Amino acid sequence: MMKQQLKTCLAGLCLLAIVALGLAQEDYFKPYTAGDRARVVIIENDHATDAFVSNSDVVYEMVNHGITAYTGRTNASEAWLALVRTNDMIGIKVFSSPGRVSGTRPVVVAGIIKGLVTAGVPSQNIFIWDKQVHELANSGYFELATQLGARVEGSVTAGWDADEYYDNPLKGTLVWGDHEFGRKDFDAGRRSYLTSLVTKKITRIINVSPLLNHNQARVAGNLYSLASGSVDNFRRFDTEAMRLETAVPEINALEALGDKVAINIVDALLGQYEGGQRSLLHYSSRLNQLRFSRDPVALDVLSVHDLNRLRHEPLPDNVRTNFTLFENAALLQLGIADTNRIDVELIKE
Repeated sequence: MMKQQLKTCLAGLCLLAIVALGLAQEDYFKPYTAGDRARVVIIENDHATDAFVSNSDVVYEMVNHGITAYTGRTNASEAWLALVRTNDMIGIKVFSSPGRVSGTRPVVVAGIIKGLVTAGVPSQNIFIWDKQVHELANSGYFELATQLGARVEGSVTAGWDADEYYDNPLKGTLVWGDHEFGRKDFDAGRRSYLTSLVTKKITRIINVSPLLNHNQARVAGNLYSLASGSVDNFRRFDTEAMRLETAVPEINALEALGDKVAINIVDALLGQYEGGQRSLLHYSSRLNQLRFSRDPVALDVLSVHDLNRLRHEPLPDNVRTNFTLFENAALLQLGIADTNRIDVELIKE
């Protein structure tokens, strides 16, 4: 098949694109196994924020430097094309409910969009998405999309795919907007349906989460953000840590969802170690970092350790040592939860 593709290409640039595509395909679908190690690249720049306000020019260069260093390419355009195709419909998954200061920051997303467009991805092929449109609006993503020619979509307004779902015996109380709302049969409430945005529109996901405490999941990181934003009937899991420990990894493991993630990025410009989905800057510290990895588990585990370190009052031992969610994700081969098998490359600019 590769020889046939080569025959249809025009010259060396097509050959380069195919080589990059081959490497990308291997990264997309290769599960983590017992002997694997995770690789995380961290870009740090002390000028990225000033009094909790982000410097857009600095952050843009951090995005370019991080994606180039992680992929080993010579420039940012080549780096993005090692992860996505120019004809992909790319969904940048953000965590928007805490707002533009403590959630995924628009300045980071802007850097990603500019890099993708420079690499040849049409701006109209780029979606900024999360579960609720009004939260995306409150975080400034409609303004950003207008400026850069991208689109904004919400999982709820896009609707739910009746053929793609996560089944769990724990029944939820269905509300308006859930796919099975109004059903009265015995099985109603067992399924959480994937948004049609992911199953029918988006072909590759760039998952961008903040460094933000979550009282049950430990961190509102890449695993939690993608799971909670991609399915309906999720409230049944969100109130107890034990429920999230099973549901979040299993939702991420759905082929129609997890296999589409091209790269995970942690927006660690700030780290908020208390408060969950509320923006509480007095519980925040400046880290001025962006973190890049194919492995969402490794990124989330490192985030939890950092949030523990930032707290003035340590968590109780039974909470502080609970990494069950990430251990379950590792069992599903989503990534590496053992910090002894996570290789961190810190680059200070």
